[in-house]
Amino acid sequence: MTLDKNKLNFSASSPLKETKNQVWKGIWENLQIVIIALVLALVIRTFIAEPRYIPSESMLPTLEEGDRLVVEKVSYYFHSPQRGDLIVFEPPIQLRLQGYKKEQAFIKRVIGIGGETVAVVDGKVYINDQPLSEGYTLESPHYNLKPLTIPDGQLFVMGDNRNNSNDSHVWGFLPQKNVIGHAVFRFFPFQRIGTV
Repeated sequence: MTLDKNKLNFSASSPLKETKNQVWKGIWENLQIVIIALVLALVIRTFIAEPRYIPSESMLPTLEEGDRLVVEKVSYYFHSPQRGDLIVFEPPIQLRLQGYKKEQAFIKRVIGIGGETVAVVDGKVYINDQPLSEGYTLESPHYNLKPLTIPDGQLFVMGDNRNNSNDSHVWGFLPQKNVIGHAVFRFFPFQRIGTV
């Protein structure tokens, strides 16, 4: 019995070769999806929103240690932080000199903005000689702070747990450029889910 070479067909489209091509095509498609997802996650985290964890009790009663928040980053492209906003920020130079790393973000409430004068007298916070109405604090401050005028481009921030907070009354003004974003939503624990 002889074989006719002309009748044998070892073409590139053999079943084994086709299966290999389909496997590699599937791997490449999945890899593309993973790359796109990673790029989107990076873009969203860098420019739009990111999750944050509350590591201390400085924002009691508003936020508890262990709360997890969504910090949005878009609104401050269009306007500056406003009094009452809960902001997340990189530690300013004063805190970096104390050993805090740039990555150790803080969360505090904006109390005063550039051009305003802030003071703490007899358990009350004053802005431009007017007492603030603050229903969000744990207790009144047990300290006084002489009047300070906040420079333009700077913020005065305080924790809601006024007597247990490493904030502007301790280390001074916060440059607005250090602001990462605005804390807007608590997503954990589930029993306290909602806006902040």
